Amino acid sequence: MLRLRHLPIDHPDALSLVAGLQQEYRVRYGDEDSTPLDPREFDAPDGWFVVGYVAGEPVACGGWRARDDRDDPALRAGDAEIKRMFVATEHRGRGYARAVLAELERTAAAAGRRRAVLESGTAQPEAMALYPSAGYEPVPSFGHYRDSPNSRFFAKPLRGPGGPTAASAAQ
Repeated sequence: MLRLRHLPIDHPDALSLVAGLQQEYRVRYGDEDSTPLDPREFDAPDGWFVVGYVAGEPVACGGWRARDDRDDPALRAGDAEIKRMFVATEHRGRGYARAVLAELERTAAAAGRRRAVLESGTAQPEAMALYPSAGYEPVPSFGHYRDSPNSRFFAKPLRGPGGPTAASAAQ
């Protein structure tokens, strides 16, 4: 059973998982994700980071950071950007990524964020299947990888405090 724990992104367990993610990027893309990140961006109330544990072992992670970037027309006030989603290879296929994503959406909505946005890559078929199946839809490119031909961009309205109601989200 996966147990999610809120931790700083620079906690040793989070750093270990992020290192595994960067290794995955090296294998799939030939290089690490070079998106500029400040660990403080993932501190509440403007961010959140979780690590998932199974039998005390860190196996999954992900976070969100507020993106109220007025200089990027694809981003909106109230956006939460999902970053550093990862599940260790030997723990994939058990729904852990979906559980981490749901927790990130829940905490972002509780913090008043209205939309979750993210960038993923074509060499990650698992992610390219997960996000649309979780209600994410394609949006215009944004951020660090806006001009990458291998990047795809998605967004999903959040429900809850600050997010749309079920009725307004359906419109």
